[in-house]
Amino acid sequence: MIDHIINRVHLIFDQLQIHFKGKASLMTKVLMVCMGNICRSPMACSVARQMARQMQRSADFEFDSAGTHAHPGQLMDVRARSVLVQRKYTPIKTRSRQISLQDFENFDLILAMDEENLSALWEQCPESWRHKLHLFLSRATEIQTTEVPDPYYGGIFGFEYVLDLCEVGVWSYLGYGQQ
Repeated sequence: MIDHIINRVHLIFDQLQIHFKGKASLMTKVLMVCMGNICRSPMACSVARQMARQMQRSADFEFDSAGTHAHPGQLMDVRARSVLVQRKYTPIKTRSRQISLQDFENFDLILAMDEENLSALWEQCPESWRHKLHLFLSRATEIQTTEVPDPYYGGIFGFEYVLDLCEVGVWSYLGYGQQ
């Protein structure tokens, strides 16, 4: 099972390299987006930065997060921060921010945590940049969901589940290790 997942991730990574071939910069800029930018997207961003660093791929990727309906300046939810720290991730996003028109131009991939946020992005995004919009879990074919549910109104177990999905989603974009 794990070999199948690793092979699938390598295939996806190869496809991403082909997709971005010819860019002026070799770094792929990825923006993770949820509603308020205090739970899901900063968790995914924290996981992505740390996994890229552990895989010695930090120079290949730049990660950030934003919200479609964020109230700029809010702190990361303490439950999100707690779950990240329990699993030895460093929470890196300190304050929320709203997605901007400039983000659609500056980022290579804009990954929405769910269909509602993807729809909001689609409405805000200029048509010429819509090819960059995807669901965060769209390449994670080894799981049965394409959406990361909003844990905000639930308990700590919802945040743990979101972190599980963030790990799978990030893995599906970064690839698992380099041989």
